[in-house]
Amino acid sequence: QVQLVESGGGLVQAGGSLRLSCAASGRTWSIATYGWFRQAPGKEREFVTAIRWSAGITESADSVKGRFTISRDNAKNTVYLQMNSLKPEDTAVYYCAAGRSRTLRHAYETDYWGQGTQVTVSS
Repeated sequence: QVQLVESGGGLVQAGGSLRLSCAASGRTWSIATYGWFRQAPGKEREFVTAIRWSAGITESADSVKGRFTISRDNAKNTVYLQMNSLKPEDTAVYYCAAGRSRTLRHAYETDYWGQGTQVTVSS
């Protein structure tokens, strides 16, 4: 089992920044890719960004490219999501995700989920 604990959500004005953290514990050696998904009220959970743990290769949804950056700290088993130039449409619950495969663009590719953290962007 792998446990994921997110932190760092909150309320921010449009144009502002937030940084989310996701601390992983347990059988982390089994995880190839970490990522972030989000889910707004009444909408499906959607892919935001992901990073391959060993190689550091990243990919992101078009909607966040140039604004959001995913990074990792190997020593702390922690993944970060730096969110800049936030927009009201970024408002959602953000979930940390971990998967054994090298791709993590779809929810079905996720083996573990965090509990979620709310991000609210006011206009």
